[in-house]
This record gives sequence, structure tokens and C-alpha cells, in this order.
Amino acid sequence: MKGVYFLISTLAILASATFLVSASDPSPLQDFCVALNDTKSAEAVFVNGKFCKDPKLVNANDFFFSGLQNPRNTQNPLGSNVTAVNVDNLLGLNTLGISLARIDFAPNGLNPPHTHPRATEILVVLEGTLYVGFVTSNGDGNRLFTKVLNKGDVFVFPIGLIHFQLNVGQVNAVAFAGLSSQNPGVITIAKAVFGSQPPINPDVLAKAFQVDDNVVDNLQKQFWYDNN
Repeated sequence: MKGVYFLISTLAILASATFLVSASDPSPLQDFCVALNDTKSAEAVFVNGKFCKDPKLVNANDFFFSGLQNPRNTQNPLGSNVTAVNVDNLLGLNTLGISLARIDFAPNGLNPPHTHPRATEILVVLEGTLYVGFVTSNGDGNRLFTKVLNKGDVFVFPIGLIHFQLNVGQVNAVAFAGLSSQNPGVITIAKAVFGSQPPINPDVLAKAFQVDDNVVDNLQKQFWYDNN
């Protein structure tokens, strides 16, 4: 009986460990697996969402991205611009579980409330002053954690939680973000809720937000800009 109990306990622990491991990008089983967009290649192997380039054909350019030093255009409704460096434009990131983003802000520019479903984010301010924050899950009471960041300050946004950054300075601001996934994903809350295609039934949103149907109709007719 004790042997059966031990076996069941062991299996439960292994199942839990497997779940925890699968909650983030899996660890690579080789030095690298440079993504390959040509899915018809005879040398391709399907790994973690991307086909892998033949290691013998890999070169330094597969691990290289240039241009993040240049300011981005922030003339848009949000006054911000996100330049992502992930597995889609830096193929050497495939299976490495990390990516990067440059975020430019005009004065009063906003990176609106959003989530990264597959990554924790660590943000460092290079220039300017940002008001940043995140909201915890329902079970934690939806607590709001905020901080005003200046040049050189760092802030962490836990995986999956809604967060934002607002330039509260009078000049442009720049920040860089590291993310714990090769493909962290982005869900911009306002755009996802009111700008989905096809639209969510207005009755659903009116009841969820406790507002009149006309308010929902007006919000769904707006153009929801995406700065990512």
C-alpha cells in the first residue's frame, strides 16, 4: 500500500513539474535552432513553433539585428511606438526564451494597458520619466502597483498581468524591455475588447462594463490604434 501511495505521489510531483516547465519557453536541447521561414526545406526540423535551419548553414547574421539606436515615429493617437525584436525578425532567438523591445514615447505618450501572455517583462528607462504600473489577478484583489521611473530605473511586470507605461515628462522618453520568451505575444486590452474582429456582441460588453449599449456601440466604431 505504501508503495502504491509513493508511486501516486511521485507521478503527481512529476505532473506538476511538467506543467511548470511547459508554462514558459522550453529549454533548447542544442546550442541553437535558428528559425527558418522556408518550411519546404528538406533540411528543416519543426521545433517550438519554428522550423530550424541546418546548423551547418547558420552564420553570425542569424543572431544579429541593427537599428535600435534610431528614434521611432511617435506621431500617432497613443504617442508611442514599440519596436519588437523577437523570433520573427531575429531568427537566432528561436528556442532561446528571450526577446527585446524598444519603446519610444512622445510627451504624454502612452503604451496602453496590455498583457504578454507568454512572458515576464523587465523595463529600463534610458531617457525621460515614465509612470508605470501593473494590476494583479482577481484572486489577489486586482491590486495596482505603480512607480514613477527616471533614467536608469528598472521595473518588472510579472507574466500575464495587465500593465502600462505613460510618459509624464515634458520631453521624449525611451525605454528598453527584456521579455522572457522568444515570442511573448501582446494583447492590448482596449483593442482586444472593443476592436475584435468580428465584434463581441454589444450585450456582452454592456453587461460586463455596466454601461449603456450606445456607449459600447460608440467604442466599437472607433479605430483602435496598435503601437506594437
